[in-house]
Amino acid sequence: MDIPVRNIDDLRNEISRLKGVEQEQSIALSQRFRSPGAILSSIISIFHTPGNADGHKETGFFDQDIVSLISRFVLPFTLNKTVFRNSGFIIKTLVGLVSQKASHFITEDTMVGLWDKAKSLFKSKTPQETPAHKGVPPLSETY
Repeated sequence: MDIPVRNIDDLRNEISRLKGVEQEQSIALSQRFRSPGAILSSIISIFHTPGNADGHKETGFFDQDIVSLISRFVLPFTLNKTVFRNSGFIIKTLVGLVSQKASHFITEDTMVGLWDKAKSLFKSKTPQETPAHKGVPPLSETY
């Protein structure tokens, strides 16, 4: 509603309209943050945006999933506190920059795949039964 302001009365009317809009928005905002559940759902909506009816995922505040966001902070901190503990400022800065870029490759999918591989290593290997006959043996005379 871009109403041209030509005189002082138009300006006063526009100011009162904007004050009314401000009150409506403050009421809506206070309703959104009234309960702890509403606050939690608002915070989660920042990190996770569900796909719409077309199956396309809308971009939220962050483009990465929660595992990638956590790894952006945990990976450089862990490396600088363990492996590069006695390194200088320049090395720690380079480790921080490289690990920030590497955190883009750490997603929920890669973590689930890594977990599945680790589980398969510890899974007991049982010999699988092979059937005595799998079709026609090679070089047989029955066609």
